[in-house]
Amino acid sequence: MSAMSPIDPFAGDSITESAPLVAELRARIESEGAITFCEFMRAALYDVRYGYYATQAAAMTRGGDYVTSPEVHPVFGTLVAEQLREMWDVMARPARFDVVEMGAGRGLLARDIVRAAERDAPFGAALRYGIVDVSAAMVREQRRVLDEAGLAERVAWLDELPGGVVGCVLSNELVDAFPVHRVVRRGDELDEVYVAWRDGRFVDELRPPSDEQLRRYFDGLALLPGDGAYAEVNLDAIDWIGRVGASLERGYVLTFDYGYEAAQLYAPWRRDGTLHCFYRQSASSDPYQRIGRQDMTSSVDFTTLRRAGEAAGLATLGMTDQAGFLVHLGIGEGVASVARERPAELEEYFARRR
Repeated sequence: MSAMSPIDPFAGDSITESAPLVAELRARIESEGAITFCEFMRAALYDVRYGYYATQAAAMTRGGDYVTSPEVHPVFGTLVAEQLREMWDVMARPARFDVVEMGAGRGLLARDIVRAAERDAPFGAALRYGIVDVSAAMVREQRRVLDEAGLAERVAWLDELPGGVVGCVLSNELVDAFPVHRVVRRGDELDEVYVAWRDGRFVDELRPPSDEQLRRYFDGLALLPGDGAYAEVNLDAIDWIGRVGASLERGYVLTFDYGYEAAQLYAPWRRDGTLHCFYRQSASSDPYQRIGRQDMTSSVDFTTLRRAGEAAGLATLGMTDQAGFLVHLGIGEGVASVARERPAELEEYFARRR
C-alpha cells in the first residue's frame, strides 16, 4: 500500500531543495529498495554534507525557520543558570561542576549560562561547560557566538558524551529532532512507513516493521495508536537517555522539549501523528519537500523517555511545563534585574521584536 506525495522533489532551486541529497537518496532507493522513514529523516537532517543541520545554521535565528527559547531573550539562560546553581548547592558545592549541553544550537544558551555564572563567583569558578554537537556547521556558529561574547575559552567542545560527569547533562529541543520510525496501525498489527521512489517522486510505502522493537515499544506501553492512525516511534531517544544515564557519575539531567505522556501522544483521536516540518517559520506535514532545507520534528513520548531513564539508573524528580519552570525560578524578577543592571540587553530584545 502506498500514498504518493504531490511534490516533485526536483522542483525548485538550490535555495529550497538540496538536489545532491535528493539524488543520493533516489539512487540508494533505486539500487537497494525502499528505506525506512527513519533512515530518510536521518539523512535529511543529519547528512554530514547536505543535511539540514550541516547546511542551515543560519536558519536558527528569529528570521529563520524556527525560534527556540534562548533566541527570545537571554533571561531564559540566566534562569537555567540559576537552576544549575541550585543543583550545585544540593550536591554540596563540588569543586568541579560539569554541564554538558547536547545539541547546543547556535550556542546562545551556553553563552547566557556561562555569562550568568561569571556573575556568581563561587559557582562560576566550579563550572566546567562542555558542548556535544554532531553538526560541524553548528559548532562553527557556536564558536563564533561565544567568541564574540569573550567566553569561548570557558567552553570545551567534545566529540562525544564523556563518562564521569559530576553535574548536569542539559538539552534544549534536542530529543524532538531525533529521527523517528513512522508506523500505521492496521487492526492488531503495525505496518512501518518506508520511503520509495515512484513516478518521479518520493512516496510512502507500508511494509512490516523493520525492527521488533517497534512492536515491543507499544507492548511496553500496553496501548496502540488508533486503528488506521499514523504515529512516530523515537528509538533514538531510548538510546540517548541510556547513554546519558551511563555518563553521569553524580548529578542531574535537565531537558526542555515538546511532547506528551504516551496515552495522549498515541490517543485514538490522533490520526496523523505529530511529525512537523518547519521552513522560514512556516509549518507543514510534508517531509518530501525542501529535503535538506527544512527542519523536521516529532513530539516526545515522555512516558517512554522517563521509563528508559529509570532503567538506566536515573530517578525522575519532576516534570513541569516551561512556564511553570520559569515562574518558579523568578522570571519576573529576572526581567526586572536585566532592566536595572543590563538595560542594553532589554533594548536589544525589543528591537528584535519590532
